[in-house]
Amino acid sequence: MTPNRRTLLHAGVSVTATLASATFAGQPQGAHDPRPPKASLADDVESRAAAARDFGHIICRRPRAVCRPATSGEVADVLRWAKQQGLKVAARGQGHATYGRAMAEDGIVLDLGALTAIHRIEPDRVVVDAGATWHTVLDATLAKGLVPPVLTNYLGLSVGGTLAVGGIGGSSSRHGLQTDQVLELDIVTGEGVELTCSPASHAELFDAVRAGLAQCAIITRATLALMRAPERVRRYVLYYPDLAALTADQRRVLAESRFDQLQGAVVPDGTGGWRYQLEAGVFYGGSKPLDEKALLAGLSDKHETASDMAFGDDANVFAKLEKLLRSNGQWFNPHPWLLTYLRGSDALEVASEVIAGLNGDDLGPFGRITYYPMLTDGCRTPLLRLPDERVVFPFNLIRIPVSADKANADRQVARNRMLYDRIRGAGGMLYPVSALAMSPRDWEDHFGPRWTLLREAKRRHDPGGILTPGYDLF
Repeated sequence: MTPNRRTLLHAGVSVTATLASATFAGQPQGAHDPRPPKASLADDVESRAAAARDFGHIICRRPRAVCRPATSGEVADVLRWAKQQGLKVAARGQGHATYGRAMAEDGIVLDLGALTAIHRIEPDRVVVDAGATWHTVLDATLAKGLVPPVLTNYLGLSVGGTLAVGGIGGSSSRHGLQTDQVLELDIVTGEGVELTCSPASHAELFDAVRAGLAQCAIITRATLALMRAPERVRRYVLYYPDLAALTADQRRVLAESRFDQLQGAVVPDGTGGWRYQLEAGVFYGGSKPLDEKALLAGLSDKHETASDMAFGDDANVFAKLEKLLRSNGQWFNPHPWLLTYLRGSDALEVASEVIAGLNGDDLGPFGRITYYPMLTDGCRTPLLRLPDERVVFPFNLIRIPVSADKANADRQVARNRMLYDRIRGAGGMLYPVSALAMSPRDWEDHFGPRWTLLREAKRRHDPGGILTPGYDLF
């Protein structure tokens, strides 16, 4: 196996503001106080251009200015001022959105890159600023022998960013999503009010903020659950002749709880076909031996041990793929990704139909289709929309094109819409970090019976409708 292929196999998939003048170019004039808030606003060309791009490299929306608040109080100050000025505001963590969701055209982008502190680590929890990356959180907690129960495959994402959408990882089948691990949130509403919310305090707002797409408040700090960190992770990749055989073994190991992490993928085989693989990890360490024979009993005889690493090294393995994609330029190409959940009852049928209409060129040589079952028992976040079944299948088209061809990206975005309509019609759900246009009616359909919760929270806590316009919810 080539080094590049091995990197992909093991990884899987998951601006500093400058000082501005007292007013900035294009400042609306009128009866309101035109003075900016205490936090400095940058309206220089470089800052605005950086905030007009994201990882998707598909949408470009240039803000009027960029603000880099250093405290929650400064976030509140900016939001009160922006509301007074009639300006839209979007919070930006690591800029890893794929379709302009963290942009605010002719508005204010809040770059949370200065809010990165780890405030406190206790045996069962960590208190961390929303702008911190999961890599930073993991480094800090591992030093204490602790770890968040759910980590995204890519640790370069910000805490606030993933909590705004859900945050899925290899252990989600056992523990739910990252939003299910939140004990408490410090937030700033669209009115510029600072609050602390939890299941016991401002519970409705707590439920509207987690996976609420930053529509009624911006997260500034989170208290997250921790568990004892595993010592080591051994990963296996099992190969199958077709999707049906892969699905059967995935369902079997899920039902038998054989592995601590379970994922899988359909990847281009380099000859115009597909390779079907189950990807699983088991935690071990101490004096208890690892019974590999029992783990693999009755499964495909075509398999390999992909890696055996310390937990921290395993969690960071995607960084190798990131380094490779940055070096060959593909990290900076458009990424028209589509992320969904299929019903377990017809996942094989729907996935087979979609895959039949794709080829390796639709994904790129480092792209993949992630496909695997997970239990929804631990998923308790009200606004996280999943098919109403105990077993669902994340089904994601992770496209990594070899070129920056805009026409190709536009075609893939249009195809995403067609595929989403097919998946939604079959009872599937969107994971809302996908590259496709959604109308307010689409979002109302997406949230279904939970739409009222989000709509009422928006009405109460962001009545001016200034927050996170990139989703086009309201």
